[in-house]
Amino acid sequence: MTESEEAFARRAIRRKGLFLKLSVASLIVAAGLAVLYSTFWWRDRSYPVGPRAVIILLILLNARQNLRQYRYGGVLEQLLPPKSSSR
Repeated sequence: MTESEEAFARRAIRRKGLFLKLSVASLIVAAGLAVLYSTFWWRDRSYPVGPRAVIILLILLNARQNLRQYRYGGVLEQLLPPKSSSR
């Protein structure tokens, strides 16, 4: 593994927690928007839900990608040896 590849992997490991937080936040935002848009549609049946459903889908796909990054960080953490403190 080259030095730049190792640096990339270590950055992914350091950001592992951030990816999990972003994934959870995306799920919360998507659920909130689903409730909000459902309420708007319930009050006015002519409210256009289709474009808003696409937005929710994109947010959920983003959450899935962040969760995948979190899992990759965990795998890399197990594969890489601990960084020596002499650097």
